[in-house]
Amino acid sequence: MAKKPVKETIHAKGFDIGIYTTDFENEFISLTDIARYKSDMPHDVVKNWLRSRETIEFLGLWESLHNPDFKQVEFDLFRSQAGLNAFTMSPTKWIEGVGAIGMVSKAGRYGGTFAHSDIAFEFASWISAEFKLYIIKDYKRLKSDENSRLSLGWNLNREIAKLNYRIQTDAIKGNLIPPDLTPEQIGYTYASEADLLNVALFGRTAKQWRDSNPGTKGNMRDEANLNQLLVLANMESYNAVLIAQNKSQSERLVLLRELVVTQMRTLSAMSEGQLAGLPGRSAV
Repeated sequence: MAKKPVKETIHAKGFDIGIYTTDFENEFISLTDIARYKSDMPHDVVKNWLRSRETIEFLGLWESLHNPDFKQVEFDLFRSQAGLNAFTMSPTKWIEGVGAIGMVSKAGRYGGTFAHSDIAFEFASWISAEFKLYIIKDYKRLKSDENSRLSLGWNLNREIAKLNYRIQTDAIKGNLIPPDLTPEQIGYTYASEADLLNVALFGRTAKQWRDSNPGTKGNMRDEANLNQLLVLANMESYNAVLIAQNKSQSERLVLLRELVVTQMRTLSAMSEGQLAGLPGRSAV
């Protein structure tokens, strides 16, 4: 059973205990690291624990509950010999003998014997009841931190989904791209650069908008949606460049209008594609 590199580390009474995981649910805790609390020869400590009849029975029960390929006949042989003076057991012998999935023996930099958290806590009890409590305390801290991160990630994805949904619906129903500019608009000299941008983006001046919306508080830009505000920020920068190039107001209006059309279409397409891939779309 191949495991990923150490995902987390438990800190208990000055000892670091590594954790492997494949699915972030079934976590394998280092028995070798736990055994170092008792001896500088942790592998021998693990082997001594495996010699006990109570240990073999516990491991056999765990495998029978979780492992459909558990080799019951081979287990019965181990159980009949467990506790005898001549009986020896190692992690590799146990894993290969009964086809165990609750224990892993690894070589290399992060090597050692790892066991499912259920088994690791049982081993920690055998080492020291006090030490086990320290391990469980920090393990709970890790799980709490992990749940907080998962919750934050879910909420973030949810908010992004809501935002993209709003952008998409605005793009579909809001006439984001106004009608083509008329010759009169192109030739007209506007009183301010702000109105030049208004015409390029919204198709009307601020006064024309107020005349059409007499009972509305605020102004045209207060009513703009997210796509329009994003494009407006780009327009302001682009307009500054065009002014530096000595472009006339009518020339700048046409160029700004081209920018609006291009960017609005891009934002609309992006919002639809992103929304389709986000969780919770149908529930937004």
